[in-house]
Parts: sequence; C-alpha cells; structure tokens
Amino acid sequence: MKNRVITAILYALSLNANAVDAQQTAVAPLVTIPTLDVPRYMGTWYELAKFENRFQKSCAGFTSATYSALPDGKVQVANRCQGGAGEVIEAIGEARQVGNTSSPKLKVRFAPAFLSFLPMVWGDYWVIDLDKDYQLAAVSEAKREFLWILSRTKKVDQEKYNALIARLAAQGLDVAKLVLTKQE
Repeated sequence: MKNRVITAILYALSLNANAVDAQQTAVAPLVTIPTLDVPRYMGTWYELAKFENRFQKSCAGFTSATYSALPDGKVQVANRCQGGAGEVIEAIGEARQVGNTSSPKLKVRFAPAFLSFLPMVWGDYWVIDLDKDYQLAAVSEAKREFLWILSRTKKVDQEKYNALIARLAAQGLDVAKLVLTKQE
C-alpha cells in the first residue's frame, strides 16, 4: 500500500513537472520590434482588426487612434470609434515609453491623470510588428491577451496583411481570434 501511495505521488509530481515544462516551452516570450521612432509613429492609425476586449465593447466600427507628441515627451492618445447608434465614442489617454527613447514598449493609461501614480492604470502597449515605412503595425503585450492591427489607411494590400498575420501567428498569437473592424 505504501509503495502505491509513493508511486502515485511520484507520478503526479512528474505529470505536474511535464505540464510546467510544456507551458514554458509551448510559447516563447513575445518579441517586439528592435526600435521605435516615436515621432515617426505620431499621427492617425486605423484599426483593421483586433482581439475583442472589454473596453471596446461599445464600438461598432470605424476605429482610429491618433497619437500626438506632448511637450513633456509623453504622447497623447485619442481613440475614436463609432458606437452602435452612430455616435462618436472618444477616449483620451496618455502614453509613455518604457526604457530608452527608441524603446518599442510603451505604457498607456486612459484613467484620469490624478490616478497616474497607480501602476494598475497603465497598460502595456508593445509594438511587435511595423513595416519600414511606418504604414502597417501590430500592437500587443506580454500575455498576448490583446492584439490590434493598425494601418495608416483604412484598407491595405491583402498580400501585406496576410504576411503580417503569418508573422503574428509565428509569434504565438492566436490569429483565429482576430475580428475585422468595420470600416465602411
């Protein structure tokens, strides 16, 4: 009886160790682009697709984000979309780079400024794919829970879009969860 209990415990421990190993090797850490030229990133980007999320539930489509440099080196973020009744929904936030001035990792908050001292109001905004012309981008975060595909235009070449999707899938993102954003 004692041997069976010990065998069962060892078996359970080995299953748990295998499960942990499988989780650790299943998906490599998300990789960002090497550098981001923030001034070049400024301007309006149109959302082409995204992973559904709680803070965009009211958006029916026509989603854009406009990034503007602020005097203190931070970035104003103005997200706009059209609601179900045709109304414009706008959220104004702020972004700051994490690390050096070419870091592709940013923190973004849409909570009121007086709460900016709280770490939980800042979300990760990692640029994980960006073409050399700064026309097509993908943004996510370490856990891969969020993903946005952004473009300087409302429509992009299908071949370029498909190549981006393939690169995102190779990074371990579940591209089957992407929902296309209504543009017309």
